[in-house]
Parts: sequence; C-alpha cells; structure tokens
Amino acid sequence: MNIKFDPNNIVIKLCMMGMSLEDSGNVEEASTMFHKAWNEATDDYEKFIAAYHLARQQKNIADKLKWMETSLQCALKINDDNVKSAYATLYANIAQCYEELHDSDNAKRNYELSELYKGAPSDKGPFYHGTKADLKVGDLLTAGGVSNYEPELQMNHIYFTANPNGAGLAAALAKGEGRERVYIVEPTGEFENDPNVTDKKFPGNLTRSYRSKEPLRIIGEETEWTKLTTADLSKWRKNLAKSKGEIIN
Repeated sequence: MNIKFDPNNIVIKLCMMGMSLEDSGNVEEASTMFHKAWNEATDDYEKFIAAYHLARQQKNIADKLKWMETSLQCALKINDDNVKSAYATLYANIAQCYEELHDSDNAKRNYELSELYKGAPSDKGPFYHGTKADLKVGDLLTAGGVSNYEPELQMNHIYFTANPNGAGLAAALAKGEGRERVYIVEPTGEFENDPNVTDKKFPGNLTRSYRSKEPLRIIGEETEWTKLTTADLSKWRKNLAKSKGEIIN
C-alpha cells in the first residue's frame, strides 16, 4: 500500500483548519473541526490522523489514551512507509498517558516500543529533489546552498522527499528564473527525517521529508507532479513570509 500525504485531502484540510483555530485560541471550534475530520474519515489513514488530533485535545487522560490508542491501531493496520515514522511518537504519547494514570508496566512497555521505532528511516524511495537549476543525470547535489525560506541561512544539509508533489512545491518556491525541475535522486550516504516537519503538525514524518550531509546523485528527472495554481503558490509564499518558526539547520 502506498499512500501519499495530500494537503488537499478533506480530512487533512479539516485538521489543518482545526490547528489554525487552536493557534488563534478558538479551542471549541477546533474541537468541532477535529470531530468533523473523524466523522468524514473513510479509511485507516484518515482515521489515524483525525484520532491523533482528537487525542491531543483531550483534558481527561483516559480519553486522551483512548484516542491515542485508536490512532495507533489505525496506523498499524496501514503498514506503510508514510506512516511508520509516526509509530515512535504514538507509542511515546501512549506511554505518557499510562504514566499519568500510574500504570508503570504499560508505560514502560510503550516507551520500549517507542524506542524500537526510533532511528534511521527505512524508506527505500524513490526520492525527489525540487529546484530551478538545470542539471543532468550523474550530477551531485551537495549541502551548503542558501535556504529557500531564509536568504541569510546557508544550509548544512541537502533536503529531499519521497513525495514528488512535495519536491514540486520546493521547486516552485526555489530561487532563480529557470523552469521548475523535479529530479529523481539517490542518497550517497546516511540520511535522517527532516526535523523541520517531523512531529510538527502531524505525528512522525508523513510528508516523507529527509535530509543528508552527504551528496545526492541525480539518476533521472520526474515530469509528472501536481503543479500549484498561481493563487496557491502566492498563499504559500505569504505563509512563509509570516512564519516565525525557526529553521533547524
């Protein structure tokens, strides 16, 4: 089963709206959005995401545990690289609930399971990198470029993703006047989950975004990805301009 994280998915959109309402202090309305997301979820992937956000909102620890376990059960049924990165987070959250309920055996067991799923990503790709640079097969992409998001920041890593639409977004936001290109790449060394997205809004690394200090080798070019409309691109640029988040370099 191969699921792609899709920002246009109705359940993901509802959860994003819920988080936005939370950020502006409208907790009740946010809760309504997350419940709506749960009610509209049609498969285990959508249920796993909606249940996670409902869990986060619970004040009662037993309720929080119930929703976190629901989220985990749905995630485990999926058995997909898009979702495996969330296991460590879900088990750790469940362990914390048991700890607060003074159930040390279950807390310990879930912390151990969380540790088991941490570590280097097991993703086999294919992987993509979006840019406006004109490159060819065999070229190496290396760290040290300037950030698309903070012009003064020189990047210590080279970033890539297993989601061609995510690479397409990076290409659209990249500096330069060239046309948007999405290259198929292969890491030449170890890589890690991108900490700028992992566990930030959704559990784990659902966008399958990675980074490496070692070069990426270009092995081909992808021509099929969902292009952003001008309006969407402008919205992304506005959001990035407003973003106060620190980039973990």
